[in-house]
Amino acid sequence: MKEDINLIETFSEFKKFKNIERETLMRILEDIFKHMLLRKYGANANVSVIVNVDKGDVEFQRWLEIVEDGELEDPNTQIELSKAVKIEPDFEVGEEVCEKIRLEDFGRRDILSLRQNLAGKIMEYEKEVIYQKYNKRIGEIVTATVHQAWKKEILLVDEEGVELVLPKSEQIPRDFYKKGDTVRAVVLKVELGANNTIITVSRTSPMFLERLMEEEIPEIYDGLITIKNIVRVPGERAKIAVETYDDRIDPVGSCIGMKGSRIHGIVRELRNENLDVLTYTSNPVLYIQRALNPAKISSIEIDEQKKTAVVILKADQVSYAIGKGGCNIKLANKLTGYDIEIIREGTEDDEDVELNEFKDEIDEWILDELKKIGCDTAKNVLEMSREVLIHRTDLEEETIDEVLRILRAEFEK
Repeated sequence: MKEDINLIETFSEFKKFKNIERETLMRILEDIFKHMLLRKYGANANVSVIVNVDKGDVEFQRWLEIVEDGELEDPNTQIELSKAVKIEPDFEVGEEVCEKIRLEDFGRRDILSLRQNLAGKIMEYEKEVIYQKYNKRIGEIVTATVHQAWKKEILLVDEEGVELVLPKSEQIPRDFYKKGDTVRAVVLKVELGANNTIITVSRTSPMFLERLMEEEIPEIYDGLITIKNIVRVPGERAKIAVETYDDRIDPVGSCIGMKGSRIHGIVRELRNENLDVLTYTSNPVLYIQRALNPAKISSIEIDEQKKTAVVILKADQVSYAIGKGGCNIKLANKLTGYDIEIIREGTEDDEDVELNEFKDEIDEWILDELKKIGCDTAKNVLEMSREVLIHRTDLEEETIDEVLRILRAEFEK
């Protein structure tokens, strides 16, 4: 019977599933087949299923109680003595007859339905197994191979054949992979989809950097050094605040290693991302000062209630504090939790105008954005090109153009 062969081939394939234990697979198969038998012979039928997962075959049996001729009440659970002795002459009333059931005894519709149920149950179980396995691994680094590289995401496969997704948004800008490449990433989230388990991994998450540091720096792995906070602009720069309760340990030095030996491998994995490691402190002035490294700060004024900090520094230190594309000051804001404003020291100019003087023409929040990049006067802004202002601030091009128009008009009067 063709359906017989197809059925055996169908469930024989399931022994190849790596994420299902042999005992579990047997139980699923037995339950599915037993359900089919009970639907055919009735809920009271005494049936058994013997599955051989290794060989990919199955044996069905039905047990019938022998009763006196003429006393048959349920043909699905009983057999008359006269029929039983034809099978085995020594049978007596009260004993049981074992009847082997062939797949040919079932209709085509039953076989097709069974195959569908079987495939569905196996896939559902494997999906749940994968979900439980990877849900426990959130925050761990996994190594996988590129199976397909698309524009919006990369499909990875781990050593057990489980599919992982690395979206474009979770890739470091300088990442480039082709089929067959090995990728390391941290498990970000695990979701149960309609047909499969969706495992999203990331190379841009601060967790990825944290796990890499645990791997490379024994003191962090052993708990002697604690990572207090990590902020990143993936592929560009990251700031890591660390601390230790052991006075004999230099937390920053231990993380960097002799001539950068410990941190070099991490930098390479992150596509040459600049890593600033600093010692955490509860002193906000000192913490902000360290966060703005390598700039040398003249003074800091803190407003604890508003969580703001006005940082005054010499003109030649402003670019260091702001960093390329405003990266350094943005990360310092995130790391410390303070809204940091940069003010140049000793740049008085009788012809210059404080930005606050333009509140009637320019929204205050726009002025604040300009101050964050060290521009507290009109000339500070005009000294920068339009492109630099667009790149360093979060302002729209049209907004920058309007600001420049207003400021230039002030000096054309």
